Amino acid sequence: MLKKNQESIQLLNTAIIKNKEKRIDSKFEERLANTCEAPAMEALGLAITHLSNDLSISRDQAAILIIDTIKELESSWNDYLLMEGIEKIKENLKN
Repeated sequence: MLKKNQESIQLLNTAIIKNKEKRIDSKFEERLANTCEAPAMEALGLAITHLSNDLSISRDQAAILIIDTIKELESSWNDYLLMEGIEKIKENLKN
């Protein structure tokens, strides 16, 4: 089945990537520099040190734990909001 759809899959993957390229802000370097200078970055550095000391792990490991936790929070909220939207669509279709 995969070989049968291989060309379509490649076309769709290419289209997805091209679509994302259009949405990339070309000023990402400026945004990155501004983000790195934000006060929240200093707070994150302190959090990394604190977590590293509390758990007796390296600062690298602490940073990864913090990022993984933030990503999981974001993912959970994205799933929740998606489900809320689906429920509203279902309600609208019933009416």
